[in-house]
Amino acid sequence: MSTLVARLHEGLPVQAVLTDPDVTASYAHDMAGFCPAGAPAAVVLPRTAEQVRHVMRTASELRVPVVPQGARTGLSGAANAVDGCVVLSLVRMNRIIEIDPVNRIAVVEPGVVNADLSKAVAAHGLAYPPDPSSWEQCTIGGNIGTGSGGLCCVKYGVTAEYVLGLDVVLADGRLLSTGRRTAKGVAGYDLTRLFVGSEGTLGVVVRAVLALRPAPPPSLALAAEFPSTAAAGDAVCRIMAAGHTPSLLELMDATTVKAVNTMTRMGLPESTRALLLAAFDTADPAADLAAVAAVCRAAGATGVVPADDAAESELLLAARRAALPALEGVKGTTMIDDVCVPRDRLADLLEGVARIAERHGLTIGVCAHAGDGNTHPTVCFDASDADESRRARESFDEIMALGLELGGTITGEHGVGLLKREWLARELGPVGLELQRSLRRVFDPLGILNPGKVF
Repeated sequence: MSTLVARLHEGLPVQAVLTDPDVTASYAHDMAGFCPAGAPAAVVLPRTAEQVRHVMRTASELRVPVVPQGARTGLSGAANAVDGCVVLSLVRMNRIIEIDPVNRIAVVEPGVVNADLSKAVAAHGLAYPPDPSSWEQCTIGGNIGTGSGGLCCVKYGVTAEYVLGLDVVLADGRLLSTGRRTAKGVAGYDLTRLFVGSEGTLGVVVRAVLALRPAPPPSLALAAEFPSTAAAGDAVCRIMAAGHTPSLLELMDATTVKAVNTMTRMGLPESTRALLLAAFDTADPAADLAAVAAVCRAAGATGVVPADDAAESELLLAARRAALPALEGVKGTTMIDDVCVPRDRLADLLEGVARIAERHGLTIGVCAHAGDGNTHPTVCFDASDADESRRARESFDEIMALGLELGGTITGEHGVGLLKREWLARELGPVGLELQRSLRRVFDPLGILNPGKVF
């Protein structure tokens, strides 16, 4: 311990190395439940790429594990400490280095908060589309590490589609630059994409070149009530099959609607079994909403309420963003699943989750990025009740199994971390697992980067 701290201080300011156990304990875990967390030997808060390189060189020489972290808003345990590790918190590397309106790129450090980047590029008439629910707290580095998505993925895609290039500090302290600043580029293997979603197991991102888009017009939204999840799922399929391109297509089941009402007093319709939210940011959003409203009614919607203006639309979207905090308030603790299925199996997933909830005697609310089939079944339970906690974990696993049975994946945007390692092996199969482990060893032969995560 003393040798490690002394070596870290050789290339870092005193205030950048934290060793007080009461302080370091606060960096031990992210927001995932059921994931063990160890005690860090030290927490380091670098401000420069060179300081990160010093940390990795030191850790490599002393064979000390390193756990990279962003804002710790993750939901898979990927940022959890292991005993004796160096937690490498990148939140102080938070500079927006460049915004280039001509080439439509931004160059940023990993600690930049998603919402701060969005506001900065908006001043140039541009937008950075990925918008996770935690966008006001989560960082770009964390978004890259988990390959995060957001509410607007149905039209604009996920983080991976906006990362053009990276500067990455490798496990031995070398600095690797990948990718490009140009609109096109196919030189060599796509190492940039390899790092996106790698959860800190291949290297530490210290700079990112991100693609931007022209800022879209203000969006308009509607809410459609359905008497069943099957009818809501049918509406989603009809909307997409008809060629509509909503900027947002979100779903909340009855359990989620009730929880949001309890927390926010918004007065959402609790008589509905599923509430579908659609939004358009096109040149004529009212016309697009009218067309989607007709599709919803044809699929069995019992009520369709379009917003009159951007303010009303934002209220509807605020209800969806409140879903996960509201479900946390049901029993005090939640396990948030992240199963993504083909759009035409969305209703099957929702109905299956309802059966799992009934079988285990639990409250499980589902909110979903319905436009891309990414669901977030959220198991609500009392963590102080051992039997209920056991049932919560069993139901969580059953939901992942259901997702795979329906042709889906165990994670659409939250990552694997500690929470889903066993399930990743099932999804990849033995050949895929072997090749991915081999890739990890190429980048980190000593196994010091985020050990125990993903595999």
